[in-house]
Amino acid sequence: TGQEVQTENVTVAEGGVAEITCRLHQYDGSIVVIQNPARQTLFFNGTRALKDERFQLEEFSPRRVRIRLSDARLEDEGGYFCQLYTEDTHHQIATLTVLVAPENPVVEVREQAVEGGEVELSCLVPRSRPAAVLRWYRDRKELKGTQGFGGIRWNRGNESLPERAEAVGETLTLPGLVSADNGTYTCEAANKHGHARALYVLVVYGEGGACQAWGRGGDRLQGVRAEPEQRDPGAVVEAQTSVPYAIVGGILALLVFLIICVLVGMVWCSVRQKGSYLTHEASGLDEQGEAREAFLNGSDGHKRKEEFFI
Repeated sequence: TGQEVQTENVTVAEGGVAEITCRLHQYDGSIVVIQNPARQTLFFNGTRALKDERFQLEEFSPRRVRIRLSDARLEDEGGYFCQLYTEDTHHQIATLTVLVAPENPVVEVREQAVEGGEVELSCLVPRSRPAAVLRWYRDRKELKGTQGFGGIRWNRGNESLPERAEAVGETLTLPGLVSADNGTYTCEAANKHGHARALYVLVVYGEGGACQAWGRGGDRLQGVRAEPEQRDPGAVVEAQTSVPYAIVGGILALLVFLIICVLVGMVWCSVRQKGSYLTHEASGLDEQGEAREAFLNGSDGHKRKEEFFI
């Protein structure tokens, strides 16, 4: 009798570390049980009962029981029971709340921005807890009068789990477009846990003109970086690849021309050097005394020698 249990509520960011503490008064060695929101026993008198290594027993003493939860998730949220079994059972509930920073917003424009027309910029934050507050800026100046929609439940495919993070969206409408509406539009999402934003460069064209814009999402202030996203990647790829193909074709044509020139030169030299030549040795002048005798007798007394140059 007179034994008490005290707990405190805990708030943690998704992926962070939470400590749940049960304070004991006048503890006499009775059984202490800690259960999760699903009423599964985590620890029984300091002994692990649930095989989840994310839960660790940090302290078990006559005055305090403290457990540590790492990599907190939304499904971990809820009431944790700290129970002391004596003649009269005492228990208290420590409520764990998991916060979710806004995920990278997505900005979409479904129609072309043409002078005199109207365009809607829709910003959707897929996930945040508590629901993110959205604000629009143009060239760093906040815009007022936007029309929003929020409170959409985001169930992640498992409705049996506790309350999920929420998707929040907001639409910025620009009627009667003029060239002054050109600029960088920013959708910023924020809650008590973090900030995120998405950028969209809007270009207003004259009637009949094409519209091309670029958007970048998720420049989260906590360090998450997103690369720019090209809305019309096909046009960029075509422009980048046309020049290299022309250069490669010119080089190949030059190589073929040089090879043909070399082959023609080799054939011409080969044909020009064919034939027979009478050498000084073949005339017999080395063995005859007079040039006349050598000329008259050279063909009869000596075998004619020929050299061929091919």
